[in-house]
Amino acid sequence: MRKEELQDILSEARERIAAAASHEDAEGIRVGLLGKKGRLTGALRSMGDMEPEARKEFGRLANEARAEIEGLLADKFDGFKAAAQRARFLAERIDVTEPGADISLGTRHPVTIMIDEIARIFMGMGFSIAEGPEIETVFNNFDALNAAPSHPSRDLTDTFYITGDTLLRTQTSPVQVRTLMSQAPPIRVISPGRCFRVDSPDATHSPMFNQVEGLLVDEGVSMADLKGTLDAFAKSMFGAEVRTRFRPHFFPFTEPSAEMDMSCFKCGGAGCRVCKGTGWIEVLGCGMVHPNVLKVGGVDTERYTGFAFGMGVERMAMLKHGIDDIRLFYENDMRFIEQFK
Repeated sequence: MRKEELQDILSEARERIAAAASHEDAEGIRVGLLGKKGRLTGALRSMGDMEPEARKEFGRLANEARAEIEGLLADKFDGFKAAAQRARFLAERIDVTEPGADISLGTRHPVTIMIDEIARIFMGMGFSIAEGPEIETVFNNFDALNAAPSHPSRDLTDTFYITGDTLLRTQTSPVQVRTLMSQAPPIRVISPGRCFRVDSPDATHSPMFNQVEGLLVDEGVSMADLKGTLDAFAKSMFGAEVRTRFRPHFFPFTEPSAEMDMSCFKCGGAGCRVCKGTGWIEVLGCGMVHPNVLKVGGVDTERYTGFAFGMGVERMAMLKHGIDDIRLFYENDMRFIEQFK
């Protein structure tokens, strides 16, 4: 290859590099000239056929050409890199004078709001919060609560069993058992939490729901204390004009047991759709703690007595806010949840 051809390669390289409009164009030029099969690389390989003096001179000129081409390409690549950086800076530039983007914030769930409201009322009466695991033992969930081995709530049709000895708690009453076994009287606690029962979801039932249960154990505690406590709770939650009544019932862990109704806060007892025309609304279950339950915690039943109660959080929220379908609490529809801000 003659020196003139080497000069042609260099001239062509200068023109093409100067005209390259992108990094990809410049890279193509580099490969075409300096790659393994590039024109200048081929020129350097052809020196083997030259005379020693000619080869020496040609090699010098070819290396000078190569160095110039590499320098031109490096400048071109640096230019493309700087241009890309400027474009990125412009694209990412933030105008601090522009108004901020509207960020939609969530809100507390109505079930959480109701739990907090119930807790606030009872904490105002001197109760504290006690919590326990959602996976419980059969002993804490049934045996310690005086539930007979034949009690229907133990059936697979009612309870989610994990093993023969563990289950998803069907109520928050096991927290009462744990409290009795870990604390000495006087005891005054409420235990909010999730519970699980085998059930088909509909407007008033769900396999997962929330409860708040309460336990008070002390000397001289009577049914009158229970009634007064729950009456004060109902008035604080639904209004001072609300009246309460207690009907005999049965729960294995209380004796005597009762269900508490309150006068309909919508119609004042005259009868309406909310109370189904009766003037009364069933609110919760309660009773005096059964001596067998107290004995599980080693409580002296000759000295101490106590009462317990339990209520469904979703039911309380449905009553207070006029919600007619429990499934709305679990569908995560923000149009529903945001109404409780």
